[in-house]
Amino acid sequence: MRLTWNLKTILIGVAVLAASFFISLKAMDLLAPRATNSAPPVAQLPPLPPASKSSIVIAPVAIALSAIREQAERAAPRNFAGKADNPISQILENADIGWSAVRGPMAAAGDKDVLTISTPLTGKLNVTGSLSSKATGALGDALGSVLGGDAAKRIGAVNIKNLNASAEIKGNVVVTSRPKLAAAWYLEPNLGAQVNLGDTNLNVAGAKVNVPAQVKPLIDKTVGEQINAVSERIRNDPSLRENAKAQWIKACRSIPLQGSSASAALPPLWLEMKPVRAIAAQPRVDAQAVTLLLGLEAETRVTSTPTKPDCPFPDKISIVPPTGTGVSIGVPIDVPFTEINKLIAAQMVGRTYPEDGSGPVDVTVKSANVIPSGDQLLISLLVRAKEKKSWFGLGAEANVHIWGRPVLDQAQQTLRLTDIQLALESEAAFGLLGAAARAVVPQMQQALLQRATLDLKPIAANAREKIAAAIADYQKSEDGLKVEARIDSLTLADIAFDSKTLRVVAEAGGSLNVFVTKLSGM
Repeated sequence: MRLTWNLKTILIGVAVLAASFFISLKAMDLLAPRATNSAPPVAQLPPLPPASKSSIVIAPVAIALSAIREQAERAAPRNFAGKADNPISQILENADIGWSAVRGPMAAAGDKDVLTISTPLTGKLNVTGSLSSKATGALGDALGSVLGGDAAKRIGAVNIKNLNASAEIKGNVVVTSRPKLAAAWYLEPNLGAQVNLGDTNLNVAGAKVNVPAQVKPLIDKTVGEQINAVSERIRNDPSLRENAKAQWIKACRSIPLQGSSASAALPPLWLEMKPVRAIAAQPRVDAQAVTLLLGLEAETRVTSTPTKPDCPFPDKISIVPPTGTGVSIGVPIDVPFTEINKLIAAQMVGRTYPEDGSGPVDVTVKSANVIPSGDQLLISLLVRAKEKKSWFGLGAEANVHIWGRPVLDQAQQTLRLTDIQLALESEAAFGLLGAAARAVVPQMQQALLQRATLDLKPIAANAREKIAAAIADYQKSEDGLKVEARIDSLTLADIAFDSKTLRVVAEAGGSLNVFVTKLSGM
């Protein structure tokens, strides 16, 4: 009985001693001190400038020469007529010197920035009147001044009391234009005209007399009056300014990028477009069209709520050298480092290294924090190392500091870390954790290299879709007008950060083309 009691006592004592030992080990494990290594010094960064980006939209407006020809055909009169003063009133009485002409179909051509419109011209010059019988002696000189220098010789001494003579008019009219755009929102056509007449003859009493010199000044005057009227009408046409103003107002707005619906999973983002300058290049003329480059520059920024930008329409348009066309919209996207910390934590916290459990020490990441410094990021990891060789399982905690440089992966549309290396200040931590824990650090570095990536695809996809929808608003297909607008790509262009915010700049690229095949009014 005494032996049994002594055995029980011994067993209970051993159990109490073992429990006390393991409780002591656990307490030592829990109360083990952390390494007191200090964090590396970080460089304070100035705040990022306001999140705005310059964007450009330049559209070639191609007006087909066929449209210009058809409009000129409709607008230009077909019949011309006029009368001349009587230069020989002392000889020719009751004179009526008139001409009439009809133009033919017009033709349009373009080359070296010059637009040419030509049309054939046919008509008749008619002279009627009466000659005094006493004017025979002066007839030669007078008719010579009107009908040509050799008229007197060919007519001779003829006493004509009633004169009715006519001559054919044959030739063409060529109108040229060297259009220039003025800064005050109007087009200066710079029109010029040339009248060319063939060798026509006047029949007087059976004799043929050359008279184009008498007709051309009259036709020149009539064509000149028409050219001046058309030039003034084009110069005062407000349609260029009115159409540009309508598109300017349309561009001044906020475009929802993501999270605008109540059920959206992504945070709300809006792209504010604020036009600030109207730009254009001088018209180019070739064999197919007159092409005018028109566009605008805008400031774009991403906001968390919709805005109402103030976009006053400019009084002047900036004339620039010919440049490339298309749509280039900059989209600055700001991501706070609190979100970056969540990303790193999701990728690292709770993981144990080596991941296959093959090492003598297990190192578990308990927390992660990211601090910007210069052009690098400092990732501070609170880790717990626990040895596995003995069954005591002793462990300790320490802060491990790792440097990394953020870079954009444009192909994968991600932000990742590169140039990852252990900070020198972390070496002190391994005096407590032990050399075995030091051997695990390369695996943690590799894990950061592989897992610490910010996937920008959802943001990029939403931005491209919404910007494409906004640009598509400009598409038209009407009678005589076609507008093609599309966004072809959205690329990640650059990054920047300060102590609180990471900024990713994306660029949406596309095209905008305007084709005019019919003109209404001029």
